[in-house]
Amino acid sequence: MKPEEAFRAEVADNIKSLGEDTDLQALSRIWVREISPHKWAYNFRWLGRPAIQFPNDAWALQELVFDIRPDLIIETGIAHGGSLMFSASMLALLDMCEATEKGEMLDPRNPKRRVLGIDIDIRAHNREAIEAHPMAARIDMIEGSSVAADIIGQVKDAAAKAERVLVCLDSNHTHDHVLAELDAYAPLVSPGSYCIVYDTIVDDMPAALSGDRPWGPGNNPKTAVRAFLESHPEFEIDKSIDHKLQISVAPDGFLRRKD
Repeated sequence: MKPEEAFRAEVADNIKSLGEDTDLQALSRIWVREISPHKWAYNFRWLGRPAIQFPNDAWALQELVFDIRPDLIIETGIAHGGSLMFSASMLALLDMCEATEKGEMLDPRNPKRRVLGIDIDIRAHNREAIEAHPMAARIDMIEGSSVAADIIGQVKDAAAKAERVLVCLDSNHTHDHVLAELDAYAPLVSPGSYCIVYDTIVDDMPAALSGDRPWGPGNNPKTAVRAFLESHPEFEIDKSIDHKLQISVAPDGFLRRKD
């Protein structure tokens, strides 16, 4: 076995053992529970913009982007724009890698790979900062409800121009809203690619952590994922990502569309 193959096999064994360690998984949930009141996810930026993500989840997304090589990443929920910047920069690196492999020159003014963000309220100061950012050439934004028919139509039109699509859902976290997003956007995911549903962790946390929000245990992205999968056998939860990360806001939320 070649050294690289041996290392991959070792990593696979590591992930398998993590998946079997239920005590460690419980400790991971306790850690998330205890860090959540401190709004730990607010502490991180990507290329200057607040991302409001767990770093582990961002690393997992980076791995998926390189493996899948999407032409379009669709994101619901924009906030300060940090996640858009992360996705855009991953696509820029991907273009650079492919250009180097082919011995081609890149035209940064006309990038092929793009990110499409949807948010019901893109605040003026966030829009201004996003549009002024060096990654802006790769980013398109739509303001409106991600489950409104006209918005869904615009996103479908954009996806029709792409060969490979990856979707990230991170807006309103109620069961009904996330299920509607899944029904609208999961069909756009390319075979072998992913629909990532964030904040499924809400179902594993005490109700008090949800505060006065309209979601909580029993009414959240994870319950929507369960309902969606009942009638969509073409998708499956990639548990290996959960086992690898341990610390994540998206347990059972990395949905892979089967080849």
